Amino acid sequence: MALTPQDVSRIAHLARLELSEPERAALLPQLNGFFRIVEQMSAVDTSGVEPLYTPLSAVQDVAARLRDDAVTENDQRTLNQRSAPAVEDGLFLVPKVIE
Repeated sequence: MALTPQDVSRIAHLARLELSEPERAALLPQLNGFFRIVEQMSAVDTSGVEPLYTPLSAVQDVAARLRDDAVTENDQRTLNQRSAPAVEDGLFLVPKVIE
């Protein structure tokens, strides 16, 4: 899928970027090159390939460095909710914003 100059202008508008004509012209081949790489990667059959925890696990055994799941702070809910305009049963009450 090749982008057109109009696509670049629309993307710049959506991203709220003000690009000059030379900047848009320079960006077009860069974006098209990026999408070519994505298409090549999508064409590779990866069925049966396990996801890696980290790229290093492809070349060496890596243990997950996870910390112990232990409480490290006291419960400060009441203290944190003191400045809230409305609280009920430990929950913040907020006005309805979606109908």
